[in-house]
Amino acid sequence: MAQPLLPQPQSDRTPITSDQYEAYTPEKLELMNGFYDYGYPDDFKGFYLAILTNMGLRAAVSHVPISQWLAAIQEVALQNSKLDDALRDRLVRAIAELNEIVECLE
Repeated sequence: MAQPLLPQPQSDRTPITSDQYEAYTPEKLELMNGFYDYGYPDDFKGFYLAILTNMGLRAAVSHVPISQWLAAIQEVALQNSKLDDALRDRLVRAIAELNEIVECLE
């Protein structure tokens, strides 16, 4: 049987299907060296996406300082091979501006 589509997190919480639950939720979570573990690291993608789908991205973002989200977004975005130097510079400037706004909000 083919694996179901990966859950797709949205801004607001949304349900996952029974098939997604069966495919991506471990039967038993274990704590190994301070990390959840139930197999190969790649197995976690569906689990994480299912949790974010059920939680909703707005709720997930509200539990972590925005500056940490921006730092992670910048790091991942800068690794994208599609960015040329001009786009990379724009991204860095935009994140810097957003960080200035975040300082005012926090």
